[in-house]
Amino acid sequence: MFDKVLGSGSIRRVTLGGITALAVYVAGAGLTACSQFLIARLVDAETFGIYSYVLAWVTVLAYFSALGFDIALLRFVSAYRASQAWSLLRGVIRYSQQRMAIAGALVVAAGTIAVTIPDNGMSPELADTFLAGFILVPIWALLWIRSSIVRAFGGVLSAVVPDRMIRDGALICIVVLLNWGLKWRLDAPSVMMATLASTTMALLLASLAVRRLHPHEIDGITPSYDIPIWRKTILPLMAITATEAMLNRCGVLVLGWDGLTKEAGIYTLAFSISFLVALPRTAANTLLAPTISDLFVRKQHHALQVLTARIALWTLCGAALSALALSIIAEPLLAWFGRSYEAGVPALHILLLGQVLAASCGSQLSIMTMTGCERSAALLLILSAIFNVLLSAGLVSQLGLIGAAISTTITLVIWNIAMAAYIWRRLRLLPGPVFMLQSAFRAKGLPA
Repeated sequence: MFDKVLGSGSIRRVTLGGITALAVYVAGAGLTACSQFLIARLVDAETFGIYSYVLAWVTVLAYFSALGFDIALLRFVSAYRASQAWSLLRGVIRYSQQRMAIAGALVVAAGTIAVTIPDNGMSPELADTFLAGFILVPIWALLWIRSSIVRAFGGVLSAVVPDRMIRDGALICIVVLLNWGLKWRLDAPSVMMATLASTTMALLLASLAVRRLHPHEIDGITPSYDIPIWRKTILPLMAITATEAMLNRCGVLVLGWDGLTKEAGIYTLAFSISFLVALPRTAANTLLAPTISDLFVRKQHHALQVLTARIALWTLCGAALSALALSIIAEPLLAWFGRSYEAGVPALHILLLGQVLAASCGSQLSIMTMTGCERSAALLLILSAIFNVLLSAGLVSQLGLIGAAISTTITLVIWNIAMAAYIWRRLRLLPGPVFMLQSAFRAKGLPA
């Protein structure tokens, strides 16, 4: 039935593209995990906690600085390229990078002033780590934007490899060189500087890919601007990306804000391990997003329902199997990094459960952003993030690590239920498992 709905060509493209994306994301996630695991292994939990806390802030601020263009460019560049609107294509690329540079400079300036204020209560190590992290913000945001441009130009691997593989691969090499080669004692500022250096390397490669893959028709052409349309699109997308980053890192931010930097490091390690369960869903979204948009525009509702349901089933199976394996080895795995990290075992079990429940709902955020519902998606995400912050603040003060994990899991479930209800009400699309069960009942002649 699936082949008849989409056609063998579409099936082949989705399958091959999904396999390629999954391979890249698995390799990239492996390098990301290895870099975090290596740093956690080489430094104590307190130092790793300071680095993780600052990196959480840097990630959220980088998404704000990108202004949503890291997603919007996928839509605009692809559309302008297809319609041969070369002046608009050049204009949106220039506009996105100029506005990002302004936003990034403001973050660096404001952050530096905040950190250097006398008697701000920060330790010298935390302040120095923040100073290095603020410099990282615009570089990371520009990397995401240029990677999106490359992806819109058709270079999927050239877009994904710099951010997902080169950045963390170079970080591993730098950390190993500093610790084992030069015999340096690593602290949080030096690790953040290593992260800054590796991200700069990734940005250079992404920039070379932009130059290599860009259409020659835009060379020398006068850019034109459709700023009202761009602003209308990027504002909800910026809210989505930045808020999602805050939602994922809320536990670290709340723990660090409460001065529990050691616990923040332990929680970061547990969350990084649990996030491996989300890999199948993330890889599927890489290719699924433009396909959702294409089917929606062509009003192929049933094809869209079947595709999203099948992908949800695949990602649920992958998530459940990987979560089971990780839960079995959770205790010896965390103990390998040091006795301090063993305290994160209960939190890891809770986070794994949350990732499986989220995987069962499929790619709901992609469905909303690719079908013109980005404003509603942003609203639901913002409300969920606010709920997560408030719940975390209450539970962390009582339960510490476990409170942060419980808050993250509850919020993840509520957020996905809210998105499922909206998607059904607006688009008449069911969550994957529900649709598959309904189809099974109908095939057996039972009432759905």
